[in-house]
Formats: sequence, C-alpha cells, structure tokens
Amino acid sequence: MADTDRAGTDTAGNDHEHVDRASLDKDPAEVAAMFDGVAKRYDITNTVLSFAQDRRWRKATRKALALTRDDIVLDLAAGTAVSTVELASSGARCVAADFSLGMLKAGAQRDVPKVAADALALPFADGSFDAATISFGLRNVHDVPQALSELHRVLKPGGRLVICEFSTPTLRPFRTVYMEYLMKALPAVATRVSSNPAAYVYLAESIRAWPDQFGLGDLIRGAGFDNVRWENLTGGIAAIHSGVRV
Repeated sequence: MADTDRAGTDTAGNDHEHVDRASLDKDPAEVAAMFDGVAKRYDITNTVLSFAQDRRWRKATRKALALTRDDIVLDLAAGTAVSTVELASSGARCVAADFSLGMLKAGAQRDVPKVAADALALPFADGSFDAATISFGLRNVHDVPQALSELHRVLKPGGRLVICEFSTPTLRPFRTVYMEYLMKALPAVATRVSSNPAAYVYLAESIRAWPDQFGLGDLIRGAGFDNVRWENLTGGIAAIHSGVRV
C-alpha cells in the first residue's frame, strides 16, 4: 500500500507534507503531494476502477499519435511511465515527464527516459518534439490554457498533439449511472485497493467539473492547434482529442 505518512518533494527540490487530496483549485504542490502519496498502488488502482479499460485507452492513444521510429515523443504527466512504455512499443523515442517525483520513482523499473517537469513551464527547448501526449493529466493542472500553450511551444511545426482524458458520456441514461458511480462507488472501491481513497474523491469531483468534448476542443484550438478532432472511448467516459501544431 502507498506510504501516506511520508513527505514528498516537488520538482524544485523542496519538501512538502503529504496531503490526502487536492482541492479543485489544483494548487501544484497539493496535487504533486497527493500523487506522491498514491504512487505505489496507482497503476493497479486505475486498472480496477476502470474495469481494465485503462489498457485499451493507452493503446488507442498510441494509435492516434501514428508514431514512427524517427519520432521524438513527449509523454507529459506520465506518472509511473506505463503509458510511455506503451508509446515506445511503436519504436519511437519517448520521454516520460511528470512533476510528481513519487510517481516517477514508482516507475523506476520501466526503461524509458524520465524527466521531472512542470506542465506549466516545460524544461524543453522550442520545437523539441515531433509528437506529444498527456493522458489523464491535463485535468489536474492549475492552468489548462498555459499547459496547452507549453505543449504547443515544445512541438515542432506540424507536430501532433493527442490528449486522452476523462470526458462526458454521450447517452443520458448512461451518463446518469456513470456520475452516480463516480461520486459513490468509486471512492468505496478505491478504499479496497488504495491507501488514500480521499484522493479518488478528488478524482471524481475533478471529472465532474471538467469540460465536455466540445469544451476541451475549444481550449485546444485556443492554444493555436489546428485540425482539432476527438474520438469517444467507452461511450464517452474518456475521449481522445488530437490537433496539429501550426
């Protein structure tokens, strides 16, 4: 189980105390500390809570990027780098970046490059990557337009962006059942597999507060991306948005 009593460290090397959950203000130190605290059981918890759909979503993200062996790819908010390993199976050169050192440490056994990085101030030069992706992480940043602007900056002209994120189920009856699951069943299930179920209350609340497919599409266009489109996954529980840097 995750060690919820330890202090964490932010990307600047400063100690911070563990917090059970972040608020919807998404203070970066709180979010980093929360993810530090759930890192050790994060992957298995996600698999259980998503009914193993997380594996399917990772494959769909890789396919949406249409990677080649010549591509250099940024996997932002990579967590334990399980998503980066999936991307690297394409033969592309992939870099895992995350601001939770606890998450990166939990994925230390995964043989991909790892960088401590703040989504709002990426430590990469302009035009460094052929493609970039962020899966289930954009929702947790303090300033979404700034994060999208940074992704735009580090991509080469013509570079591809793919965002996999929780979204809004398209069918009303299913949407109602899903929202009930989020707010009631999800924290209860998390209690059995995670040492910090309070973090999953934040997860549920942040999903409910997140823009729908059209709203996220507008944010991506506002950051300067062209050819923005999306594909619903699992009835709209998640969606893959894509765009091209101009």
